Amino acid sequence: MASIRSVAVFCGSAFGKNPAYAEAAAALGRGLARAGIRVIYGGGHNGLMGVVADAALDAGGEVIGVIPHFLIGTENGHDRLTRLEVTEDMHSRKRRMFDLSEGFVALPGGIGTLDETIEMISWRQLGRHDRPILLCDVAGSIAPLAAALAAMAAQGFIRPTETPLYEYLDGPAAVLARLTGA
Repeated sequence: MASIRSVAVFCGSAFGKNPAYAEAAAALGRGLARAGIRVIYGGGHNGLMGVVADAALDAGGEVIGVIPHFLIGTENGHDRLTRLEVTEDMHSRKRRMFDLSEGFVALPGGIGTLDETIEMISWRQLGRHDRPILLCDVAGSIAPLAAALAAMAAQGFIRPTETPLYEYLDGPAAVLARLTGA
């Protein structure tokens, strides 16, 4: 995976209740920038999204935001980005983030984060891509999703495959090591 040059980071437009979430978002943003990996994300300045973008930018990284026009005010479209792309709707946003990315990282977040992450897993299961999908656990945040996916697999709704559809990793350091081959 050492050839990864850009990753989409899916995360909350809120901070969440645990300060560890923002700390992990900042560490991931800094680490991606230092590794020369471009950050593709939802384009907002709120919550963990803003933390990832600011940390990557402050570390000299390239950050491309992709935001639907109707969310520019709600998510405070970030004004310091390398580039901010405005799309017509959420579907176009996810497609554009997919097109710009060579891999995907999910940090803590809400329904939007879950939607983006599950769509990339679904597309991989359907053979639309074979890019890495890394689910970053921060202070146990991934446990509910892991349990839901395990239950679906146990009930026969997720087919076993030779190549896993996604990986669980403990914290941003493990994600960065996986992305850089370190």
